[in-house]
Amino acid sequence: MRLDKFLKISRVIKRRTLAKEVAEQGRISVNGITAKASTKLSEGDELAIRFGQKMVYVRVNSLREIVRKDEAETLYTIIKEEKIDDK
Repeated sequence: MRLDKFLKISRVIKRRTLAKEVAEQGRISVNGITAKASTKLSEGDELAIRFGQKMVYVRVNSLREIVRKDEAETLYTIIKEEKIDDK
Protein backbone atom coordinates (compact mmCIF):
# COMPACT_ATOMS: atom_id res chain seq x y z
CA MET A 1 0.00 0.00 0.00
CA ARG A 2 1.21 3.54 -0.76
CA LEU A 3 2.45 5.65 2.13
CA ASP A 4 -0.02 8.50 1.56
CA LYS A 5 -2.97 6.10 1.38
CA PHE A 6 -1.92 4.31 4.59
CA LEU A 7 -1.61 7.60 6.49
CA LYS A 8 -5.13 8.59 5.39
CA ILE A 9 -6.79 5.22 6.04
CA SER A 10 -5.13 4.87 9.45
CA ARG A 11 -6.09 8.49 10.20
CA VAL A 12 -2.55 9.43 11.24
CA ILE A 13 -2.98 12.31 8.76
CA LYS A 14 -6.57 13.24 7.96
CA ARG A 15 -6.37 13.86 4.21
CA ARG A 16 -4.43 12.05 1.50
CA THR A 17 -3.40 15.28 -0.21
CA LEU A 18 -1.94 16.55 3.06
CA ALA A 19 -0.09 13.24 3.55
CA LYS A 20 1.33 13.63 0.03
CA GLU A 21 2.49 17.20 0.74
CA VAL A 22 4.16 16.17 4.02
CA ALA A 23 6.01 13.35 2.23
CA GLU A 24 7.11 15.65 -0.60
CA GLN A 25 8.60 18.04 1.98
CA GLY A 26 10.82 15.21 3.24
CA ARG A 27 9.19 15.06 6.67
CA ILE A 28 8.48 11.31 6.60
CA SER A 29 10.98 8.46 6.65
CA VAL A 30 10.32 4.74 6.35
CA ASN A 31 12.85 2.49 8.08
CA GLY A 32 15.29 5.42 8.26
CA ILE A 33 15.04 6.37 4.57
CA THR A 34 13.29 9.57 3.43
CA ALA A 35 10.06 8.50 1.75
CA LYS A 36 7.93 9.74 -1.11
CA ALA A 37 4.11 9.59 -1.10
CA SER A 38 4.30 6.61 -3.48
CA THR A 39 6.62 4.56 -1.24
CA LYS A 40 5.21 1.05 -0.77
CA LEU A 41 4.68 0.01 2.85
CA SER A 42 4.81 -3.45 4.37
CA GLU A 43 3.70 -4.72 7.75
CA GLY A 44 6.41 -4.09 10.35
CA ASP A 45 7.76 -0.93 8.68
CA GLU A 46 8.65 1.93 11.01
CA LEU A 47 7.70 5.48 10.09
CA ALA A 48 9.14 8.71 11.50
CA ILE A 49 6.83 11.67 10.86
CA ARG A 50 7.61 15.29 11.69
CA PHE A 51 4.55 17.31 12.75
CA GLY A 52 5.74 20.88 13.35
CA GLN A 53 7.73 20.75 16.61
CA LYS A 54 7.03 17.04 17.23
CA MET A 55 8.41 13.75 15.88
CA VAL A 56 6.11 10.73 15.94
CA TYR A 57 7.48 7.22 15.46
CA VAL A 58 4.93 4.63 14.26
CA ARG A 59 5.10 0.90 13.47
CA VAL A 60 2.77 -0.47 10.77
CA ASN A 61 0.76 -3.39 12.22
CA SER A 62 -1.45 -4.22 9.24
CA LEU A 63 -2.43 -2.94 5.82
CA ARG A 64 -6.11 -2.93 4.90
CA GLU A 65 -7.93 -1.08 2.13
CA ILE A 66 -11.11 -0.36 4.10
CA VAL A 67 -11.21 0.34 7.83
CA ARG A 68 -13.94 1.71 10.07
CA LYS A 69 -13.06 4.82 12.04
CA ASP A 70 -13.06 3.02 15.40
CA GLU A 71 -10.68 0.33 14.04
CA ALA A 72 -8.19 2.72 12.39
CA GLU A 73 -5.84 2.79 15.40
CA THR A 74 -5.32 -0.98 15.13
CA LEU A 75 -3.36 -0.44 11.89
CA TYR A 76 -0.40 1.11 13.71
CA THR A 77 1.38 1.38 17.04
CA ILE A 78 2.92 4.62 18.24
CA ILE A 79 6.45 3.75 19.33
CA LYS A 80 7.28 7.18 20.75
CA GLU A 81 6.63 10.89 20.43
CA GLU A 82 9.22 13.57 21.13
CA LYS A 83 9.42 17.35 20.98
CA ILE A 84 11.97 18.92 18.64
CA ASP A 85 13.97 21.95 19.73
CA ASP A 86 15.09 24.08 16.76
CA LYS A 87 17.91 25.82 18.59
